[in-house]
Formats: sequence, C-alpha cells, structure tokens
Amino acid sequence: MSEESHSNVEAMDLLRQFEDILEFDALIDELGFIHPSQFALLKEESYISSNLSDEAIHQSADGVVISEESSKQDNLYFWNRDHKLGISTHVLLPLYRAAKHVFMTTLKQYRMCDNQSDKVGICLPASSSSCDHLESMLLRHSKSLLLLSCDFLTAWNCRKLIVSKKKLSMFVDELLLSELVLSYSPKSEQAWNHRRWVIKSISANCSNFNEILGKESELVEKIAERSKMNYRAWNHRCWLISYMTIEQVLYELKKSRSWAALHVADNCCFHYRRRLLLKFMENQNSVEETVSYGHNADIVQALKLSCCF
Repeated sequence: MSEESHSNVEAMDLLRQFEDILEFDALIDELGFIHPSQFALLKEESYISSNLSDEAIHQSADGVVISEESSKQDNLYFWNRDHKLGISTHVLLPLYRAAKHVFMTTLKQYRMCDNQSDKVGICLPASSSSCDHLESMLLRHSKSLLLLSCDFLTAWNCRKLIVSKKKLSMFVDELLLSELVLSYSPKSEQAWNHRRWVIKSISANCSNFNEILGKESELVEKIAERSKMNYRAWNHRCWLISYMTIEQVLYELKKSRSWAALHVADNCCFHYRRRLLLKFMENQNSVEETVSYGHNADIVQALKLSCCF
C-alpha cells in the first residue's frame, strides 16, 4: 500500500470516529478546535470521568466493536465530555478532505438513484430503500462536513432538500446543528440563513412556535455577548420580529433595555429596539389589542423606557 493510500485510509478512519462521536452524543452544544499540546491538559482534567470509559469496550454506530487501544487512539484527536467536543487542529485538513470526498460521492449516488426513480415513473421498493439509506448517509456526512467547513453551501442545500421531505422533528434537529456551527463560527451567514429557513418552514404547523421564537432571541443575545458587533446575529433577531405577537414585542422591548444599557457602543441592539417599536406601531389596533390582554401599563412603561435611549 502506497503512502498516499495509507494516508487516505487513516483519514477515513478519523472521519468514522468523528461521525460516531456526533451520533453517540446527539446533545453536543459546543465545538472547538484544539492545538495538540492542549489535549494533555484536557485529559488530565477529565482523568476521573474518563478512567471508567477507557476500560470499557465501545460499540460504534455500524456495529463494529472498538477496542480499548482504538479508543485511546481516538482520544489523541477528539475530546468529548459534558456535551462539548474538541478536535485536534493536527487532523483538520485530512478530516475535511475525507468528509468532502465521502459527501460528494454519496450525493452523486443519491442523484443517480433519484433520477432513476423519476425515469421509471414509480418508486420501486428496492429503489426507495436505497434512496432512504443514501439520504441517511447524506445527513450523516453533511453534518460532519459542515462542522469542518460551515460555508459549504452544497451541504446546507442538500440538508434542506432531504429534511423538507421528513417529519417536523427533523427541522428541530437542524436548529441544533446550526447552533453547533454558530458555537465556533458565530458570524456564519449560511448557518443563520439555515435557521431562518427552518423557522419559516415550521411557522404554520408548530404548536410551540412562540417558544421557539423566544429561544431564538435568547440565542442571539448569548452569541452577542461573546461576539461583539455581530451584525448577522442581530439581523436574524430583527427578522424574528415579523413572527412575534404584540406580547412578545413588549417583552423583548423590556428585556433588551438592560442589555443596551450595558453595551452602549453596540448600536445593533438599538437598531433592534427601533424595529420592535416599528412593529408595535405599524398595527393601528395594537394598543387596543394589548389593552384587552391587560398590558396597558406595560405599553406605557415600555415606550417610556425606549425614549431613554
């Protein structure tokens, strides 16, 4: 086996390890890229919790048993604890190349399968099963690819195509994925666009839609704390206003005041408050509607507080 072939095999093995981690821990909410020299410190800090897992035998997603030796090898490049994932910068390039190759190959196969179904005119059971399997593989591979290259538009569009055919719960998974991308790339335009696509898609059929809007607003505020003057994040928050009820608009006005007071140099928040006021005022009957909900005092107070800025 040539050196290049051996290198490709190692890269594919790294990709399998990476994708198995993502599948095993579906609640990962933060991703970071770590210099190899920092892994020793991370291992030392997590020694107690990892001691038991090092002795265990791990079962991978495809049913292949991973030995203790293999598990230790994984730890050289991946660190996963408390739903946080670290990837060694040493393997980023080969990992990305492997992820891109596998994704593009699977996408080509999926398009061929889809075209065959269209030509036949009917969906045969075997063809349907094959396409379903390829869709699952595309979701798996595109996830790992996007976590390594968040602006890979083809991968985002592929997920839109597949998820749009699935159940509503799949859309919620897309919010989790894009949030994970934003944890290391808070200004990723493609990740924010994907969230808007999800919200627009579920707006008519989601029973807890208002709750999702509230969490979206909180996400922007959390990201804005660590990513100053993040226009893309605040633009997303402004976009959410069109879906908000009058009650939510009032709540956001009151909540954002303290944030604006603590971040006077960040004019994004003031622009957001301006958009909230415009939303409140554009409906001629908004005051009467909110009075019926018993929020008359809240309206006056919110407007007074807004005038302070």
